[in-house]
Amino acid sequence: MTDQTRTLTGGAPATGATAAGPPAFVIPRRSWQVLFVLLAGMSIALLDTTIVNVALPTIRTSLDASESTLSWIISGYALAFGLALIPAGRLGDRLGHKWVFFAGIALFTLASAACGFAQSDTQLVVFRVVQGLAGGIFVPAVTAFIQLLFPGPVRGKAFAIMGAVIGVSSALGPIVGGLIIQAFGDTSGWRLVFGVNLPIGVATLVAAAVLLPGRHEGADQAPAGIDWTGLLLLSAGLVGLLVPLIEGQEKGWPLWTYLTIAAGVVLLVLFALWEVSYSRRGRSPLVPPRLFQHPAFTGGVVLALVYFAAFTSIFFTISLLWQSGLGHTALQSGVVSIPFAIGSIVASSQSNRLSRKLGRNVLVIGTVLVVVGLAWMWLLLTQTDAANLTHWDLLVPLLLAGLGNGAFIAPNADFIIATVDRPDAGAASGVVSTMQRVGSAVGIAIIGSVLFGSLTVRGPGPDALATGFIDAAADAMAVSTAFAVAALLLVFALPKRTSAGGPQPRRAK
Repeated sequence: MTDQTRTLTGGAPATGATAAGPPAFVIPRRSWQVLFVLLAGMSIALLDTTIVNVALPTIRTSLDASESTLSWIISGYALAFGLALIPAGRLGDRLGHKWVFFAGIALFTLASAACGFAQSDTQLVVFRVVQGLAGGIFVPAVTAFIQLLFPGPVRGKAFAIMGAVIGVSSALGPIVGGLIIQAFGDTSGWRLVFGVNLPIGVATLVAAAVLLPGRHEGADQAPAGIDWTGLLLLSAGLVGLLVPLIEGQEKGWPLWTYLTIAAGVVLLVLFALWEVSYSRRGRSPLVPPRLFQHPAFTGGVVLALVYFAAFTSIFFTISLLWQSGLGHTALQSGVVSIPFAIGSIVASSQSNRLSRKLGRNVLVIGTVLVVVGLAWMWLLLTQTDAANLTHWDLLVPLLLAGLGNGAFIAPNADFIIATVDRPDAGAASGVVSTMQRVGSAVGIAIIGSVLFGSLTVRGPGPDALATGFIDAAADAMAVSTAFAVAALLLVFALPKRTSAGGPQPRRAK
């Protein structure tokens, strides 16, 4: 470790370290306090990817929201989140990560309040997009600060803690949302689901202003400018694909939906061509084309997309089935997710140790468990009468899926990034993180279209509604299972182990 690096991180080899082994590092207490602040911010961003699921049925009733609006509430957040990650990381390098983090948390907190006060479904979608954009602004600063403040092997421990926070926050979302709606009722409860971010956001703002180091204490030298043209082409292309996927089923798939999909594909092709041209001019592209010279990295990027499409869509389906179809409360819907949450928490807490011991097999085991859990749920939905389906039926398959998710979520990025050269690790990390959020958006768009497109209520009464919903949920779960199977196959494109030096850097460049 150089003197300069030691100054940036505040860490130093402990006295008594010998040449026979790697040095032990003494990490200042303030670095761990900074990590706590950073992860508090990240927790509300990840919590909001799933907490809203249990509120969707009450939002639909309260705001008279359309079926497509429910998909936009989840997909719009995820897409905006993903598209902001790379430029926000670059902006942090130029201006200092402290104030980019601060600005992102402030905007996220304000957008959360605006979501809670939304008076129409359109307003709610707009505020959710702003909320997702804000999340994408401040999250890259978390990984940037971890690299700056934690040297050597301690960095791997910090990233493992971050991975556990990601898994736990996502898993606890439906439970927290259900408890809030149960306590405050349907009308006010869904609004307070967004309000839970306010005290955490304000406390994080105060702590960030006091504890986070400024740019002079370790920010990088300003890199090349942001590729705004590339960002515009990528954003327009993805929106061109998502709009018809979300709106098409409800509108009856008119001609404009097919034309929009075609336009989205054309824009994405233009984006790829622009990135190649931009790179050849010696500029810093949004997505460096050289990364895709590694076939394993290309497979890993697709893995990130399809896995998150499968994972994020599970509770979208279950929440709508449990509440709108079977007539249960939001709390009961949240209770259904408890086995998944427990499995995720247990497995994520051990995933770093398991990945060091088992290598890529930890991802194989994780995706196998997810496939088994989702396939089991699909079989239950196809074979069980709506009147007899209880949360006990889903306990074991959701526990298995949760264990698999926890084993996969924390270490997956390390294995994907290990497919590229080490100097490209930062850029690769940004691409992987973006594709995870894009996968969430695409998954909800497709699953929402399948769920509502196959929903058929034959006759009056709650029994007919329940039967229609359980059949539609089975179709949606089949698609989620197919995504998980694809993810399992793609895992084998990754290296058997990451570098011996520990996890690759994961900062968005």
